[in-house]
Amino acid sequence: MEASTETIVLNVGGIRHQTYCSTLKTFPGTKLCRLTEPQGRAQFDYDTDNNEFFFDRSARLFGDVLNYYRTKHLHCAADVCRSLWEEEMAFWEIPPAQLAPCCWMKLSNPEGPQEEFLLRDDSDDSQEDSLALLGQVERRGHHSWDRWQPKIWALFDKPYSSKAAMCLMIISLLFNMGILILYFMEPTTYLEYVHFNDTQIYGIFHVTLKESFRESFTLFYVELFCILWFTFEFSTRLTFCPDKKKFLMNPLNITDFLSLFPVFIELLFIGHVANMLSLLSWLGLLRVLYIVKLLKVFRLLETPLMLRILPFAFRSLLKEVFILLMVFTFEVLFFGALCYHAELFEPDSYFDGMVSSFYWAAITLTTVGYGDMYAVTPFGKAIACCTAICGILTIIVPLPIFFCKFQGYYAAAITKEKMKSNKRSS
Repeated sequence: MEASTETIVLNVGGIRHQTYCSTLKTFPGTKLCRLTEPQGRAQFDYDTDNNEFFFDRSARLFGDVLNYYRTKHLHCAADVCRSLWEEEMAFWEIPPAQLAPCCWMKLSNPEGPQEEFLLRDDSDDSQEDSLALLGQVERRGHHSWDRWQPKIWALFDKPYSSKAAMCLMIISLLFNMGILILYFMEPTTYLEYVHFNDTQIYGIFHVTLKESFRESFTLFYVELFCILWFTFEFSTRLTFCPDKKKFLMNPLNITDFLSLFPVFIELLFIGHVANMLSLLSWLGLLRVLYIVKLLKVFRLLETPLMLRILPFAFRSLLKEVFILLMVFTFEVLFFGALCYHAELFEPDSYFDGMVSSFYWAAITLTTVGYGDMYAVTPFGKAIACCTAICGILTIIVPLPIFFCKFQGYYAAAITKEKMKSNKRSS
């Protein structure tokens, strides 16, 4: 029989494939090519009864391998796992780089699954932590600190550990809502005043000094009462937390600590209100942290799936975001400098310096367009049009990349949720 018509039988995963030996010789040096050599039967698992080579590998992926020898073009199925595909290609000694460009997008992201399945379920973690605390109570000795430390920590930090812990969390949220109401009312009393004498206040509001002090100090003492509760809560949690380093690195705990300062600083200057009006404005700015404290409400609810995905998606996009910021910075500098020189000899120009032109470029690139500064000359208007168009392209072009990345994480999270539900039902 001629060599070109000699056939060979391959049994891969229980499925028999028959092809010409000349087909397997298409790529010399590969494993399938060595089957056609005289020592091939001794080197590999050859069944003399059925006259076939046997390989306990994936029969589905071997179809793509055999098709590669026939057509010299390597393709893959749409729903194949990248790591599994690369493992099979390594077994058959085929370089993965031979994959056709049309099939690159079919393979899953090699980095995605390693990070996507790291998504954590906060509710499950809370339950596990509570069980771990109870286990610590049982395992530890009879020392009073060993008995009470995990119980008090769970009482103030784990709202689902007991009914008392849930009540404490609700009380803390009520105090937080109360102090927010005070924060929204304070600008109408004394934080807006600039200067005053015995009977008149010069500023936005015109009230008497007596009425101003009466309203402001009433609210101040109510706010002080709320802050004392937060101080007690923060001190207790810090004292009984099992890991103080992790506790102090938590952003919400840092917010709780910084929000205690405004009232205590005002308490030190309570007799010198006239000399601390500028300080009051800065302390009012620090009181914005009262709003951030409202994020604790998520501890009473199951964290939405989308909010759990966002940190992982953003972390995977840090490189793309950094490149986008670099491009945006370049555009601000380039178009800002270009428009500044285009308007340099215009007497009615709004650009009094290079910094103002950079501000105009940033506002134009983001398509905000306040209208407080704009180009006047024809050449400046042409530059402004180019700036707006580049800004639109800079923002729109990366959006599909971000969307696809988030969609991949969301699909992985949905899969993990289904796996958990199936595990619980079984």
